[in-house]
Amino acid sequence: MDTTFTTAIGSGARSHSQAPLSVSSVGYVTSVSGAQASVELNASFLNSCAKRKVTVGKFFGIVSGSSTIIGLITEIVEQAASSQNKDQGCSIARLELVGEIRADATGAAQFQRGISEYPSIGDSAAPLSDLQLGLVYSPSDAKTVHIGALQQDISVNVHINIEDLLTKHFALLGTTGVGKSSGVVIILQQILMVRPNLRIFLVDPHNEYSHCFGDKAQILTPRNLRLPFWLFNFEETVDAFFGGRPGIEEEVEILAEAIPVAKSMYAQYHSLADRNTVKKRDSKYTSFTGDTPVPYRIEDLIDVLDERMGKLENRALRSAYHKLIGRIRTFRNHPRYAFMFDNANLGGDTMADILAEIFRLLPNGRPMTIMQMAGFPAEIVDSVVSVLCRMAFDFGLWSDGIAPLLFVCEEAHRYAPANSKVGFGPTRRALSRIAKEGRKYGVFLGLVTQRPSEIDPAIISQCSTLFVMRMANDRDQALIRSAASDAAASLLTFVPSLGTREVFAFGSAVAIPTRLMFKELPVEHQPNSEAAGKSSSNWTIDKRHIEQVIERWRSSTMSHRVIVDEDPPVVPTASEPPLLAPASDHQRFKTLRKPLDSSGARFGSS
Repeated sequence: MDTTFTTAIGSGARSHSQAPLSVSSVGYVTSVSGAQASVELNASFLNSCAKRKVTVGKFFGIVSGSSTIIGLITEIVEQAASSQNKDQGCSIARLELVGEIRADATGAAQFQRGISEYPSIGDSAAPLSDLQLGLVYSPSDAKTVHIGALQQDISVNVHINIEDLLTKHFALLGTTGVGKSSGVVIILQQILMVRPNLRIFLVDPHNEYSHCFGDKAQILTPRNLRLPFWLFNFEETVDAFFGGRPGIEEEVEILAEAIPVAKSMYAQYHSLADRNTVKKRDSKYTSFTGDTPVPYRIEDLIDVLDERMGKLENRALRSAYHKLIGRIRTFRNHPRYAFMFDNANLGGDTMADILAEIFRLLPNGRPMTIMQMAGFPAEIVDSVVSVLCRMAFDFGLWSDGIAPLLFVCEEAHRYAPANSKVGFGPTRRALSRIAKEGRKYGVFLGLVTQRPSEIDPAIISQCSTLFVMRMANDRDQALIRSAASDAAASLLTFVPSLGTREVFAFGSAVAIPTRLMFKELPVEHQPNSEAAGKSSSNWTIDKRHIEQVIERWRSSTMSHRVIVDEDPPVVPTASEPPLLAPASDHQRFKTLRKPLDSSGARFGSS
């Protein structure tokens, strides 16, 4: 039996080696199946200290003809005896065949996926050398980026293909505290470097990414977001008006007829000089629907409902009309929904400006948006995410993908749950549409979650590249195994024992299924929840700190915008103090410590 095998590396090899590569053989092939092979290890090798290199997760090379077939060790077993070792037992290494190194047309050695020439019984095998590992993981072109190091050899950098990562979607999965958020930052930073023309929209449910991307990202919060209510489609509007609860059937039917009429009235404002001549058309005779994204005034909607409530034919529904009007007024006047109503109609049809701002269509050096969701009312978060997902897809659809966008959704299991009876249906459908059709229109998807088993399988199955970090839940592991190839599935047994920042990556963006370590981020770019990141055992709490917390708490439910109205300003009398303007952040604590007077009460109202 041969004791050495050679892989020829031509002058054009990425390893820059001109000499043949020779490695001592440590075993030979004893069986081959579709994607697996078994190698019997030599007794002399087992008695040497080098045997420590042969363990689960390590790579082996098998010389077969003109190529070196790469296999990943998934199991090592001890057998009592073999035909060639009658006096002693032997060890068998079982390999998953993942690719091969062979010469290209120029004679340069290169790695490629798949097997073009299967090994034969008796072919020599040995652990891959550092040179061969470098050949497998070295960047193949300018579209590959460095995200970490090989777990078994930290001197070998691991690269991913950005084009394959984006165009075929990706997901990053792992339990809390394993470095999942840092992995998100590393991947997105590399994407920004390679694809500066790509827009990135990141849903940040815990407000932990604000400082991770420097001046490359704008931060949107309920205070500076402008998302007018008229951009919501009918289902999203109902969900908002009813506080995330199912709508009452009678009221929903009334609203479905009234909204198109209000939209038609607003359209007439711009074509008629006298607003008093505007006709309240029946919804049957208007071209608008409840889903048409055109402006309308909430006052017009209430007027339509009020007028219809007074009609004789609607006397049986008078109570439903009255409740719906009260519901809409309460919702409009609530200060936490100011981002939907304050100045919603200022400037007319501002949809182009809003889309350009939210999705950075005119990036001006800031191609990324981080949407901090922690400050939004919990009952409307699903509606807001639904609007953003839907608008991202629709703009890509109707623009023919003129502005490619990556939509990254943290805590994805909340917005696209596997159980159709849980969550908000339109949000799930919007994410599903991006997953299934988005790549055709330049809208790509990145999912981040700690509970992949709770995500709609139809959505996660569209992600062709998975980054799997430590997970102990059996249901989560079962779902990952169902999405993995045979070679990757054998390695998923490592997942419960992965360390912090360790990740098992497989799919179209990585050369082969790989266990790697994400590179470490500088301290200033490490993500931290704004709450957890500021906690410290060295802090002392006094009454002043408690008062400041209460002030921030109260401030989150108060309006912080100056509302621009068409009505003339009210001039206060001498006996009435003027209305207070919203205080800036650094003045807020000082202002809120004062006792609430009549002006303070007005400040909290719309």
